[in-house]
Amino acid sequence: MELTINHKKRYFDNLPSTLETLMQLEAFGKSQGIAVAINNRVVPKTDWIHTTLQDKDVILIITATQGG
Repeated sequence: MELTINHKKRYFDNLPSTLETLMQLEAFGKSQGIAVAINNRVVPKTDWIHTTLQDKDVILIITATQGG
């Protein structure tokens, strides 16, 4: 199974079932300041637990940074 995460193809023997599971695997689960889009559609953090992933989904994960 294949996902494209931040423009890099990732292959999984067993695709994570939900976006929340993927974010935990990628160590983003509880972090603040994260936005996620699947196939160019923003997914609110409250919906991560209910958002199922499909083979070939394109996921963009953006983290906020501080700076001046």
